[in-house]
Amino acid sequence: MSVEMSLPVLTDKDFASDQDVRWCPGCGDYSILAQMKKVMPTLGIPREKIVFISGIGCSSRFPYYMNTYGMHTIHGRAPAVATGLKTVQPDLMVWVITGDGDGLSIGGNHLMHCIRRNMDLNIVLFNNRIYGLTKGQYSPTSPLGKRTKSTPMGAIDNPLHPLSIAIGAEATFVARSIDTNIKHLGATLKRAAEHSGTSFIEVYQNCNVFNDGAWDYAKDRNTKADTTLELEHGKPLIFGKDRDKGIRLNGLEPEVVQLGKGITEDDLLFHDEKALEPSLAYLLSRMRYEDGFPEPIGVFRSVDAPRYDELVNDQIALATKEQGPGELDKLYGSGETWTVA
Repeated sequence: MSVEMSLPVLTDKDFASDQDVRWCPGCGDYSILAQMKKVMPTLGIPREKIVFISGIGCSSRFPYYMNTYGMHTIHGRAPAVATGLKTVQPDLMVWVITGDGDGLSIGGNHLMHCIRRNMDLNIVLFNNRIYGLTKGQYSPTSPLGKRTKSTPMGAIDNPLHPLSIAIGAEATFVARSIDTNIKHLGATLKRAAEHSGTSFIEVYQNCNVFNDGAWDYAKDRNTKADTTLELEHGKPLIFGKDRDKGIRLNGLEPEVVQLGKGITEDDLLFHDEKALEPSLAYLLSRMRYEDGFPEPIGVFRSVDAPRYDELVNDQIALATKEQGPGELDKLYGSGETWTVA
């Protein structure tokens, strides 16, 4: 006689740890945490099979607040730690929580190589365009001319654009959401979790203490219809309060057009998140509010590709089959070894 065991039904409260959440009142991190806790029960994965890994920064306190396994690692190295864990424990769902400073400054190299390997990881980058934990220095995403404690005369570094970097490294899933757009944020996190391969999500997140209002144009109810564009697979790029504006290509350059007066939806650029060639997704990632474009939110790219964690374990299995499990002492004493007299 067999007895079928069913998993207990979990709620968002089951994913809340017993730790006091210690972010500044009003921080956008609270919203991201809340949506993550709401998404987790919908995935049907036991808490002991989920791990959150972070580096250093305000966002990196995240593992303390999730009632799952977690690791608070060192500055910029969360993708490297996550790569090792997922490789040796492929049954785990692994999330990397990082910020624009942690992920794109000291951690930029680790982030890029993790993405290009297409590890089965979910990377969430909180982008507030400032160093919040260390009290307001400029970050790799701070705009040119930004005056901060470390750039009193204005930043002279060209800012990095997270999604452009991810797409340049050929990430198989790339998306953007906004901390206060909670329905969209939750749906985006869920889609990322369901993707096989590296999921990279940039979240526009407000630091109300050191960079308040950085994303107001994309969040204000009076302006966001004209300053953001929600991507839908297979649909034309339409935006505006009256849904009367669109994006079309003029040669290789995107341009904003007004629908009507001879311009129809068929003239517009249609979104294809499944395109294997990443050029369209890259073009969308370069659209900036300051250049007169709406900034896309949603899924830019979602394609399938070989995964590093699967391939490396396939190689280990093949080597073990052909050569046996091996012995560490023999390995240390083999190959090019010598004795120094």
